[in-house]
This record gives sequence, structure tokens and C-alpha cells, in this order.
Amino acid sequence: MKFKLIIDREKDEEVVVTAHNRTPLIDEIEALISKHTDRIPGYTEDDIQMLSVSEIECITVLDGKTYAIDVKNRRYRLKQRLYELEAVLPPSFIRINKSTLANEARLDKFRVTVAGSVDAVFKCGYTEYVSRRCFAQIKRRFESK
Repeated sequence: MKFKLIIDREKDEEVVVTAHNRTPLIDEIEALISKHTDRIPGYTEDDIQMLSVSEIECITVLDGKTYAIDVKNRRYRLKQRLYELEAVLPPSFIRINKSTLANEARLDKFRVTVAGSVDAVFKCGYTEYVSRRCFAQIKRRFESK
């Protein structure tokens, strides 16, 4: 079996395996790649940093670009779309509105605004609104625990 690694920042990351038949090694590779990730690459102006999923407060879309906000309220640009991240992140990440996934472990509180809407307040101080539909699902999730 041959191994080939191509590093190209312009292309989406993908793993392609060409094999004559399915083997235990192929199954192991597939399991390794498809399981939940515990680190994702975050980009700043100058560098790339591997972000620990447990230290991400939320992942949100701002001006059409996906960002991760960490425990120190720093923003990192992510290459993946929100739905792609939702598929690989652990179940502790919950959708709080159409464009934001929140790390349930990093939520500090929910705050009701004067207008009657609900905001999620994270431990780093970042605040994001919670849609009514998502709040009903979050409420049911917390009630079942």
C-alpha cells in the first residue's frame, strides 16, 4: 500500500483511500477519520492554531465566514461550514440559532432581554441570541437531564 500526503492550503481537506478490497486496516482508517474530532484548525491573520474543542465557546457565522470563539474571547477563522462542523463535533455542541453552535459546557447562563428574546451568555463574556425554536429544544434537553 502506498501513502501520499499533499499539503495545499487552497483545497478542502479530504482523505481518499484506493484499495483492492476492504480490510481491517481500511476499517481502522475510516473509524479514525470519521469519529468526532477533538481538535480543529483555526486561522488568524498570521498563523494556524489547532483549537481544542473543549476550549471553544461557540462557533458562529459572521459576514458569511465561520469563526470559532475560544475561552479568551479570541476569534479564529474556520475553513469548514457550520453543517460540516456540526457533523464532527461532539454532542455537547448545540445549535442556538441558524448560524451558531454553542458548547453546552461553556454556557454560563441564558438572559432574557427587555424585548423578550433570550441571549446565551458564555463564560468568556461573549453573548449570542437564541432563536425561539432552538430555545424550545434546549429547554427540553435540559429538562430531560
